[in-house]
Amino acid sequence: MNHPAADVIAQAKQGKVTVGYWSVLDSPISNERVAMTGYDYIALDGQHGLMGYSGILANLMAIDAAHGPAGIVRVEANNAAVIGQALDAGARGVIVPLVNNSAEAEAAVQATRYPGTGMRSYGPMRSGLRVGPTPADSDRSVILLVMIETAEGLDNVESICAVEGVDGVYIGPSDLSLAVGGNRPNDPDVAEDFNAAVKRVLHAAKAAGRIAAIHTPNGAVARQRIEQGFTFVSIASDLTHLEQAARDHLAAVR
Repeated sequence: MNHPAADVIAQAKQGKVTVGYWSVLDSPISNERVAMTGYDYIALDGQHGLMGYSGILANLMAIDAAHGPAGIVRVEANNAAVIGQALDAGARGVIVPLVNNSAEAEAAVQATRYPGTGMRSYGPMRSGLRVGPTPADSDRSVILLVMIETAEGLDNVESICAVEGVDGVYIGPSDLSLAVGGNRPNDPDVAEDFNAAVKRVLHAAKAAGRIAAIHTPNGAVARQRIEQGFTFVSIASDLTHLEQAARDHLAAVR
């Protein structure tokens, strides 16, 4: 537990502003480098990202080598096996996608906690080096964020926030935009409904004493979300930023 990443998780649970970077590339070298820039956490995308379990493991090790940010994994599904595997690999927490109701939120809680409060299988192959070492310590040390990104999830956000063990709710803006009727992410035709949905999730989280988390495309939008009241914001992503930097340099030279 004597590691800055443990402090990051503790502070996030206390509602302090926590800023992270989103990685979709299976690139331990670049994630180690980004981890040294000062972000509070690096989130590895195991759902839409370009990495499997071996990539998640290698990238978590690279992030830990920076001796600073927490390595967090968005798992591919609300599945006890993949959640447990990510935590066993050393993730300090998980972001669980497509949580639609309190029962599904409870299932995610169960997967992140050992028997007594949950159903996580004991076998901390790598996490035992840092997270824990006892099951009770591990339960307290990891963070669980469930994603609100469907119409059903939005309808049930208050009851989801009420589930004991859910540390916070995380907005996936692209899917939430589709959920409120958009034809594509950031559809201006549903901007009013989307903004109302964001405010509803934020209010539900605050009312329940949960973390309000959201995905953002850049630092400027992240700052706006923090000013709005969100305390856990991700800036995404390495692949899109790499492409944008390449385009900007090409435009400058031509």
